Amino acid sequence: MHEKEINTDDRPRIKILIIEDDEGDAELIRRFLSKAENIHFDTEHAELMSSGVTLLGKQNFDVILSDLGLPDSAGVETLVKLHSRYPDIPMIVLTGLDDENTALAAVQKGAQDYLIKGRLDTSQLIRSIRYAMERQKLITELEKRLKEIKTLQGLLPMCAWCKNIRDDKGYWKNLEAYIKEHSDVEISHGICPKCMKKAYPGLYEEIQRENPAILGQ
Repeated sequence: MHEKEINTDDRPRIKILIIEDDEGDAELIRRFLSKAENIHFDTEHAELMSSGVTLLGKQNFDVILSDLGLPDSAGVETLVKLHSRYPDIPMIVLTGLDDENTALAAVQKGAQDYLIKGRLDTSQLIRSIRYAMERQKLITELEKRLKEIKTLQGLLPMCAWCKNIRDDKGYWKNLEAYIKEHSDVEISHGICPKCMKKAYPGLYEEIQRENPAILGQ
């Protein structure tokens, strides 16, 4: 009776999606990643943008390695499409073009790195992946903190008569202005049934007869 094999591989595991229409290039990337000593890379390969998006919808990936020239998507637009759908997954562009303008455009559109396939080696690829993950983690954390800063929290001193708010510098401000300044809320204006009844009694009675649901009663 054979004993059950025990998996003793305790290396960190990183899930990589390779979007590359050239099978030879995709295989070369897999070989580079298989040589990593301290990390285990799980890879999935898609030859089209569309099939890559399908995989992203079904599985969780830590990093996307994508060629810019795919049969169904070409140029920096490839990056834009992926980044707009999955902004929290770090992306590294792989291309055969040694073009600084394209590299700059890719980074400006959200790529964490830009690698030339003809100059690639194991150490460079692995280093790029690890740095991309760390940078994306910092970006995600920063965005989270910025959102928290814009969130209203704690006690707000409010005048019981005019309903103005006293800010942290001691100035009294209109409630609407204060909310706009300290949150991402866009305020629209209307009139509640109580105020309508007081200010426009005729209109209030007309609406109450014809469509009382509008008044929320």
